[in-house]
Amino acid sequence: MKLTRHRFTRMSTLGRVVVPAAMLLVATSCGSGDSGESADTTDAADTTEAAVETTAAATTATETPGDAGGGLDVSLFADGALVGDPETVDCTLSGGEESSCYELTIAGYPADYDVGPFCPSTIEDSAEEGGVWFDGEDIYDLDGQFFVDLPELYGDDNWQLYDDEGNVFVTDTEEAFDGAARPDVEEQYQNHCVEGRLEWLDDGEPVEQTVQIPVEPVAADGVTRSRGNSGITLQGVVIAEAAPVDAILGAYTIASFDDCGGHFNPVEGYHLHGELGCSSVGGATEGDTAMFGYAMDGFAVFSPFEEGEEPDDLDECNG
Repeated sequence: MKLTRHRFTRMSTLGRVVVPAAMLLVATSCGSGDSGESADTTDAADTTEAAVETTAAATTATETPGDAGGGLDVSLFADGALVGDPETVDCTLSGGEESSCYELTIAGYPADYDVGPFCPSTIEDSAEEGGVWFDGEDIYDLDGQFFVDLPELYGDDNWQLYDDEGNVFVTDTEEAFDGAARPDVEEQYQNHCVEGRLEWLDDGEPVEQTVQIPVEPVAADGVTRSRGNSGITLQGVVIAEAAPVDAILGAYTIASFDDCGGHFNPVEGYHLHGELGCSSVGGATEGDTAMFGYAMDGFAVFSPFEEGEEPDDLDECNG
């Protein structure tokens, strides 16, 4: 049986775009998965539910998921990406179908790639000293010059993220991080490049999350707007919903991402808002690209093709 998948194509490269082969989050869903809002993420082992109901009875998955029908395959995850063994639970999909879901806990931190860097220290720093920023239009390297160009880029002279000596204003304490990595940025942390660190999370530990993903993916009747997290990577990291770009820019902040498309917030810890080639485990098959995760509806998610190689046989969900 041919594996059904989501594929993400690179975004248009206009303006000062310097990062290739990026997958950015989309706001649509094409499979029956999450039938409710994302669960509260204030605890260290939270549940983002892919079903309205689950029964109290749960069994540990004894067969390799994905053996039948091209569903989720636990063996594809990197060592350390999952916490414990997945279980199989009864669930109801968003379309109302009674089904079975895998319930698995992800580690909340990349299994085998390094996190960061995020913000540069000065306006003289090169791209190697910082991460990236994507605003829904373009993707930018966070070199020092990016911060010099902000007033022109966004047409607003109120942008001023560095001092007279060229030092970039960065959230370099836990207090500053907590005050800036939120929709209602505290006034003293406006005009800052926002970055977090693992040690600033509760107990200095990654935020584990428990998710439910259908054993057998079911295509939805039509395209719907996705709610909550979009999926998980094979590295054990949440693929979060789109970042609140308007709120971020409205507070004159840059919520920096590392070169893998991830960053920290105080509640969810490290999570992705895009995929820049770090999350795949293993190589690509001939004529295809590398798989890097699963959407919450259970369909596999693959990296984009190289520039100019977008296939012509994809549907509106890039599948």
